[in-house]
Amino acid sequence: MAKKQYFLIVDTETTITDKVVDFGAVVCDRHGVIVAQCAVMVQSVFGVDKLFYNAGSAAIWAESSIAKRMGVYNDMLESGTRMLASVNAINRWLEKVNGKYTPVLTAYNLAFDASKCANTNIDLNIFADRFCLWAAAVGNICNTKAYRQYIVDNHRFNNVTDKGNMTFSTTAESVTGYLTGNMTDEPHTSIEDIIGYELPTLIHILKKRDWKDKVKPYAWAQHQVKDWFVAK
Repeated sequence: MAKKQYFLIVDTETTITDKVVDFGAVVCDRHGVIVAQCAVMVQSVFGVDKLFYNAGSAAIWAESSIAKRMGVYNDMLESGTRMLASVNAINRWLEKVNGKYTPVLTAYNLAFDASKCANTNIDLNIFADRFCLWAAAVGNICNTKAYRQYIVDNHRFNNVTDKGNMTFSTTAESVTGYLTGNMTDEPHTSIEDIIGYELPTLIHILKKRDWKDKVKPYAWAQHQVKDWFVAK
């Protein structure tokens, strides 16, 4: 009998100093059954470094939103949906699940999460087998005609750049909306994003035959609206 396969989905929320402040992780089987999970605020970062913000944003990533987002996290700590944990404690948890499940590591934009974890000394290098869930979604879902029709129907287009480039969305929100038929906004908190958006995408992809052969890293130049949506 073949050994049961497990997957480790990681998601991070970060600070303006490019460190992880909110670390979430879920270990699941290929059917989406969760066998272990972790949702913590990083003790040496939370309340020390300012949450990430974008000076040009007027939405959730605006600097003015930091107080509200900190309030959400403090409420989570108060309710017990988050705990403060040291980097060493996070690494011990990762070592434990690696020893027990030997999971395949993934994340929606794995390069981003891996780099922020490295900046914070959270060790993801112990997971040898890995793939980017975003790349898997691009190759298995976002490049289909049905998905592009969904983009049109739901106006999921990114803003035009100064150079006149405009792409269509391949975010976790858009992909999950396509799969479930219900478009919602990510809360942009780690474990909630995993369970609500990344886990359903992973389950869908794992059901596809030869999905690994279609993993295709996102490239903005290959998702230009002008190349895929033609006026009639």
